[in-house]
Amino acid sequence: MTKVIVLLSRRADLSREEFRRHLEEEHLPLVQRLPGLRRLAVNYVMPGPDGAQPAYDAVGEDWFDSPEAVQAGLASPEGQAVNADVPNFLDAGRLVFLVAEESVVVPG
Repeated sequence: MTKVIVLLSRRADLSREEFRRHLEEEHLPLVQRLPGLRRLAVNYVMPGPDGAQPAYDAVGEDWFDSPEAVQAGLASPEGQAVNADVPNFLDAGRLVFLVAEESVVVPG
């Protein structure tokens, strides 16, 4: 299984509430249409134990069968629609996109 981990930072002109609304109502429905997508999760980042504000607003996790499936999904028209929505709510300059092979240490 191949996982895409995306670190998401909202645009400076959006509140956390506006960011979350756009993510949930506009962006995630687009992501859900990606061909080959097996699982999708979003983690909303909270302040640290010391109260410090996080560097990112959310972390997305998208599971695919293989790196090739990731490439095909992102190259598809649906993937292009996901990418086209990025400037509507994200700071594209801070967007971090990681492709990883997941290794489960403690199953949940």
